[in-house]
Amino acid sequence: MSPEWLLDENGKPLADALVLSHPEQYERLRTVCPEAAPTAVLAGDPCWDRLLAARPYRDRFRRALGVGRGQRLIVLNSTWNPDSLFGDGGGDDVLPSLLPRLTSELPADEYRLAAVLHPNVWHGHGPGQIRAWLDRARRAGLALIDPLEGWRQALLAADAVIGDHGSVTYYAAALGTPVLLGAAPLAGLDPEAPVHAFVSTAPRLDPAHPLRPQLDALIDHHRPHPEPAESVSSAPGESAARLRRLFYDRIGIPEPDAPARLEPLPLPPYEPATPTVPLLVRTRLLGSGEVLVTRYAGPHPPADGEGEAHTAVHEDTRETDQLALADVVFRYGNENDPRFVSPAHWTAEALTRHPHCALAAYVTGPRSCVVRTRTGTSVRLDAAPGADADPAAYASALHAWLAADKPPEEPMGQGLTVRIGTAAHPVRLTPT
Repeated sequence: MSPEWLLDENGKPLADALVLSHPEQYERLRTVCPEAAPTAVLAGDPCWDRLLAARPYRDRFRRALGVGRGQRLIVLNSTWNPDSLFGDGGGDDVLPSLLPRLTSELPADEYRLAAVLHPNVWHGHGPGQIRAWLDRARRAGLALIDPLEGWRQALLAADAVIGDHGSVTYYAAALGTPVLLGAAPLAGLDPEAPVHAFVSTAPRLDPAHPLRPQLDALIDHHRPHPEPAESVSSAPGESAARLRRLFYDRIGIPEPDAPARLEPLPLPPYEPATPTVPLLVRTRLLGSGEVLVTRYAGPHPPADGEGEAHTAVHEDTRETDQLALADVVFRYGNENDPRFVSPAHWTAEALTRHPHCALAAYVTGPRSCVVRTRTGTSVRLDAAPGADADPAAYASALHAWLAADKPPEEPMGQGLTVRIGTAAHPVRLTPT
């Protein structure tokens, strides 16, 4: 809110009506540009109202992104100027240098990553360039969110946001979501604006230290502050009625009799993480048919760790040289896809094509997969009630069980319990 944005060359307001969402904005407007103050209209915030109305559907938005029980969704958000999280205003670009570390340090089945970039970032660089820059992270499981239609749903689904001084990060704080600032410039912010106070006091990401402890501490010890929600809108839930009244008043015709309504946020399409980069899998048998599984999708996975390690590789990986080294080869597909004939056919074909592979797994859906071992045993793995992890992780658990010379008949009767982080996922095994 400054004269160069609000007044024409004659010092007259450019707009017939300047819509504000809170009285504090009007007070700042009167101070910095009194000529435009008569055009101000307090009409709330339709974006905020749509977020509030969609809050009850948070679990659906999480399921749309494939976020399972015990899994944390981390949303990375950047506005569009050089000092933003995705900007190049000083030193290294923060987000590009952050993504390889996040995919390396955060276990793929315990954390889901999503990126929300301002539309001007997409417009300035072009969609092809954005996807090229984020290609490795996307193949490691990063969801690249539609900047116009999908960001609100991702924000509602998030367990934490790594952001900057942009409005989406501030909406996250207003929703009560834990926020960690990866970029926090103050130069372009009005010192009297609520967002200035927020950026001045919000927790900072420290790139010199491990990322997972910072995120876990942020989430576990978070206490929402009321100030962001209070300053977003002084009329929550009223923007549709106020804006329509304003518009029809300017047009000079009567309003319709029906109530003014905002379009509800749509449910996004189902987009689970389907990593195609080679996965380092660490496993440990806990006894009584229980296997701990931790998978890493980053280029620099942890060098140390308890238990045994193996490599699981998607058949369509770009790193094709890693298929020859894979212990487990897997793919995702429809059970009735004629291109692969059947899961049984594909698993047999995969073992023939990759002679050093010990187990092939065809993931037929979000709850099941068909696997075949080098000895010819063919088994269907189905999630029992309470299980909702990636079935490819169940296949790695079975591989670890068999690699430890455990009898394959034992889990056929009692099933396997696949432990991922703190969550236990019971899995049924059926010979096919």
